[in-house]
Amino acid sequence: MNHELPETHVVRSPEQAAALLNPLRAEILAIVREPASAAEVARKIGDTPQRINYHLKSLEKVGLVRRVGTRQVRNLVEVLYQAIAKSFLLSEAVGLNPETSERIKEQGALAHLITLSDRIRRDALLLMERSEENKGQIPSASLQMKVHLDSEERRRAFLRDYAAMLEELVNRYGAAGEGDENAFRVTAVIYPEIPKGGTPE
Repeated sequence: MNHELPETHVVRSPEQAAALLNPLRAEILAIVREPASAAEVARKIGDTPQRINYHLKSLEKVGLVRRVGTRQVRNLVEVLYQAIAKSFLLSEAVGLNPETSERIKEQGALAHLITLSDRIRRDALLLMERSEENKGQIPSASLQMKVHLDSEERRRAFLRDYAAMLEELVNRYGAAGEGDENAFRVTAVIYPEIPKGGTPE
């Protein structure tokens, strides 16, 4: 039932690109990286199953999700949906204007951030359990800072320098391959600060 997903799907059709413009559908795609029913997705998002079911069928119609099975829940048979990939990359061949293309990329980045946060939480809980079982300390670290970025040009420059710095640091110590027992996962994210009771500036 749980299919192994490719890391990235290249979006080449305008229909798929348009679907990714919808923030709710982008959030749904992030959730159904694992098979889920409309009712499950609705509970996580805080929406109605009927509305989520409508969006799932729309995503299925353009080929971004697929049905991967069913299950019996009381007297109902629930359909399980799964995204066709873990992340989505917009092809230049779609021919959208730069503003629309950038909006889709931002939606995809936020959806990926949701998935990353879920993975970090899951991994942290597993490592805590392992630490209690072995009565030892698991080496880990976290770092949080804020940076002032008051223009699109500065934001782009910061991201470029940020990525280059991390790549240089990883290369200096050596990138870990598959099966490396001494591998440590490094996750870096950046997003707008949300004031209390407000919206991102």
